[in-house]
Amino acid sequence: MQLVVARIGRAHGIKGEVTVEVRTDEPELRLGPGAVLGTEPASAGPLTIETGRVHSGRLLLRFAGVRDRTGAEALRNILLIAEVDPEELPEDPEEYYDHQLMDLDVVLADGTEIGRITEITHLPSQDLFIVERPDGSEVMIPFVEEIVTEIDLTEQRAVIDPPPGLIDDRAEIASTREEDATTDAGDGDR
Repeated sequence: MQLVVARIGRAHGIKGEVTVEVRTDEPELRLGPGAVLGTEPASAGPLTIETGRVHSGRLLLRFAGVRDRTGAEALRNILLIAEVDPEELPEDPEEYYDHQLMDLDVVLADGTEIGRITEITHLPSQDLFIVERPDGSEVMIPFVEEIVTEIDLTEQRAVIDPPPGLIDDRAEIASTREEDATTDAGDGDR
């Protein structure tokens, strides 16, 4: 199975290095020197990682055969794809590959059906499940421990405990300006 593990960014310096936007929880495994990666578009690859280093918090890679800035710039926005055994699991039991989570049923703790995971979006701060509801609408569920309380791959479901307003319009309002104004009006002059 193929997994997108990174997107190539801009060139860095003049010796063929590029910045990469990492899209894997295991960059040391997937993006190490010697790794041969497929590309999207396929005509750009395969690419073999020659060197990798972190500079100012960003991963920089150099690929075999790319020796200058012009060659590095030509790779911009190309997706890097690793071939992964579908049976392979992350080392940490609390981590999941996207393919394991796709199409899971999303339910509340009481079993109420919310929908099905159709997409996973990776943001800098957290990941989001894009869940298609039975009526065809979509809802975004942050993939954080406080909301996604259980992933059960055997039962093919994700159990959630959403805060008010996340999956419906019945948000609880802690206070309103009118209530605050009424309280303040009774204070009088001091």
